[in-house]
Amino acid sequence: MIKKFTIWLCTTGLLVHSSSVTAQTKGIKAINTGATFLMVNPDARSSGTGDAMTGLEADANSLFGNASKIVFAGDWGVSASYSPWMWDLNNNDQRTNMGYLAAFKNFNNNTEGVGVSMRYFTNGTIIFRDDNGTELQQYKPKEYAIDVTYARKLSNNIGLGVSLRYINSNLGRGSYNGLQQRPASAVAADISFYSEHYAHNDPAGNRYAWGIAFTNIGSKLNYTDDNNRKAFLPANLRIGGGYSFVNTVEHQFTVLADVNKLLIPTPPTYKMDASGQPTSEILDGKDPNRSMTEALFTSFWDAPGGFQEELREFTIAGGLEYTYQHQLFIRTGYFYEHPQKGYRQHFSAGVGTRIKGVSIDMAYIMPTANSIYQRRTLKFSVAYHIGAASRQ
Repeated sequence: MIKKFTIWLCTTGLLVHSSSVTAQTKGIKAINTGATFLMVNPDARSSGTGDAMTGLEADANSLFGNASKIVFAGDWGVSASYSPWMWDLNNNDQRTNMGYLAAFKNFNNNTEGVGVSMRYFTNGTIIFRDDNGTELQQYKPKEYAIDVTYARKLSNNIGLGVSLRYINSNLGRGSYNGLQQRPASAVAADISFYSEHYAHNDPAGNRYAWGIAFTNIGSKLNYTDDNNRKAFLPANLRIGGGYSFVNTVEHQFTVLADVNKLLIPTPPTYKMDASGQPTSEILDGKDPNRSMTEALFTSFWDAPGGFQEELREFTIAGGLEYTYQHQLFIRTGYFYEHPQKGYRQHFSAGVGTRIKGVSIDMAYIMPTANSIYQRRTLKFSVAYHIGAASRQ
């Protein structure tokens, strides 16, 4: 039979689906989603801080993590990001690449703003083979998402943003286990809130910011002709913040932290048959066949392992950014996901420079031992901003 799971293994480089396949066989309840490329942070700047992005000063790439920040980013800005995922593979046709374009424009004295962005993920060439290793066909899976955003300041220090998204996930065509495979599409929305303040009564003018974002809240993806096998989008809750200290003309340090939680069902524990295969009978947990609206709320208490397992579904990102004269940037960070929930764990490092509105950033991802992440991962971003918001 065609080994369709190979595509899932290669889809985003996060290997979320492949780890889930292994985890299910060991009774571990890793969470499955479709369009997992939506979970990949394309921005090199915030990737350098371990994906802790909420508390960073706003720029065009804020459209990814918390779009309400763009009304704090100046008059207008554009950004392009690129990452050659799995670039250590010998065959160029098998390498995956991620691209991201983002732009925003603020008006009415930067109290309102609009933004657009597009992310594109190509997985190279996937070869379908039968059980004897005979090549059946070749396919080039690809995925993309297009966003439009509206953001508004509710006060001088508070912003609110809404994004609408179209998603297309084309992972394969053909017949597999009696099911007809096909590209899937969906629509989704983000809602975000952001607050940023400067301590004017503090001679250093220290900055503190925090925000909340609900992302990828939308319809399900159907990769087959079976309507009972629809996949959830990776709906996510992100809460984070940052604090800038030693905030002088020469130096600035910003400490950052983000917490994420997927808002989709945790797989229940099923009864096994005599051959060791799972049946449809649920022993513990809740039926995952529910609506997106219901899943948003029940995802906080549906884990078969109870409160302890729910805590394992939170990921933690922490980082530090040092700025010299707002022209040179050095970053480091760490991202943690529990081994039973995906096992993405990595250190990160990044550098950047900003000259006359042009920013160039690079990040390097260093996975810890046995974690699920691609080796030798680099990310690059180039941005241009006009009328950056006052830092004091």
